[in-house]
Amino acid sequence: MQIQEKTVGDVTILDLKGKMTLGEGDELLKERINALIQGGKKKLVLNLEAVPYIDSAGLGELVRTYTTVSRQGGSLKLLNLTKRIQDLLAITKLLTVFDTFDTEAEAVRSFSSASV
Repeated sequence: MQIQEKTVGDVTILDLKGKMTLGEGDELLKERINALIQGGKKKLVLNLEAVPYIDSAGLGELVRTYTTVSRQGGSLKLLNLTKRIQDLLAITKLLTVFDTFDTEAEAVRSFSSASV
């Protein structure tokens, strides 16, 4: 898995590319998120447009990331879910946990209307 980072205002967007599976992206994501949180970045968006597959470890990592960011007073949102990932989140009832967006502009704008 590859992670590209960019900033729009005070929002950090991580463009994820590749499968999010055990040993193939979950650790990389964990390290990147921890570094961002320690650096004071609390408005995070994960762009999943180029993630074709998430297994149970990847799903666990998404939940862990959400929990870590929330505990630090931050907010994590998901962007560009593929149909497969959207179905997976719906089946596991996680679609109600995450804020999801179809466009980067909507995701960034959502932070200014939230009280984070």
